[in-house]
Amino acid sequence: MLAKFCVTNFKAFSSRYEFDLGKTNGYEFNKECVKNNIVNKALIYGHNGVGKSNLGFAIFELVSHLTDKQCSSALYRNFLNATCDSKTADFEYTFIFDDSKLQYNYSKSDPETLIKEEIIINGDLFAKIDRDISSVSEILAEGAESLKKDLGDSKVSIVSYIKNNTVLEDNKTNQVFIKFLDFVNGMLFFRSLNSNQYIGLEQGSTKISADIIDKDKVADFEDFLNASGIKSKLCVIDNEEGKELAFDFGRKKIPFYHIASQGTRSLSLFYFWYLRLIKDSRVKFLFVDEYDAFYHHDLASSVITKLKEVNAQTIITTHNTSVMSNDLLRPDCYYLMHEKSIDSLVNSTQKELREAHNIEKMYKAGAFDE
Repeated sequence: MLAKFCVTNFKAFSSRYEFDLGKTNGYEFNKECVKNNIVNKALIYGHNGVGKSNLGFAIFELVSHLTDKQCSSALYRNFLNATCDSKTADFEYTFIFDDSKLQYNYSKSDPETLIKEEIIINGDLFAKIDRDISSVSEILAEGAESLKKDLGDSKVSIVSYIKNNTVLEDNKTNQVFIKFLDFVNGMLFFRSLNSNQYIGLEQGSTKISADIIDKDKVADFEDFLNASGIKSKLCVIDNEEGKELAFDFGRKKIPFYHIASQGTRSLSLFYFWYLRLIKDSRVKFLFVDEYDAFYHHDLASSVITKLKEVNAQTIITTHNTSVMSNDLLRPDCYYLMHEKSIDSLVNSTQKELREAHNIEKMYKAGAFDE
């Protein structure tokens, strides 16, 4: 699991910005929201422009050089912060796997150029390189002794280099490294504000309508929409490109995306990914940006409930205070994001927060502005 993330000089973050998921409290309700003393389900609030999306982009930056998964270059334009003089963006990750800790730190001058990398496992150096000094790396992984130490190309990650060029010995340290690679390969970011934008998990693009049809989930999707308050009957029609999802009005069949509202389109995207989230054990970490931008508040709550069923560690961003409730999560899982800091409700007030408190009402009253 991701326990802590820090970023410096990336997009909106001019100075060091720390997101700590390890500061939890011993609440006896909604226990599934915390796992191994790390927040497992988190919801982030923040004003427009404060950097919620950029936080997601920052966390998922490592996907670009550690995997072959989808990572749109358009999302990483204006890579370095415009006001900072540093020539690199710096990223620091702390992961916890069972009783082991892995730290992965790196610096980039642009989306493709790695300057520094360092992997530390349970306090011991595993591998590192500092191209400001030399292209020669230091690799201490057992089983990688024969590897050439000069990596040369600045686009080659030392992590990928070790993974692709050696068979590591079967020991605890190397097992932690493999768990780290599996975690990164199972990371998924998605949002639907403008289009189906996503990072990680898959390659290429798949049409949502075609995917639902191919998976024989038309009837299930119809049930999902109706349960979400969108009364509809669906069918499959033929067009020039093949089969297409449509609304069934009896004698008339209208293609789904010709008349579906923005909220219904957003739900179809959620359903598309939800099919993967509940079936695919590869998914380890999920970041959903502005998940409820087009949802009624009742629907927003039901979607949170569905996301709680997902095994992956999940982070969601929203402006919707109606889902700020102890019925859904708990005070140490709701985060308030500001320009210079982010912290949970618990750590944003001197007041003791209990299960019976109406935390939305407290939020609107300014209880967390201290």
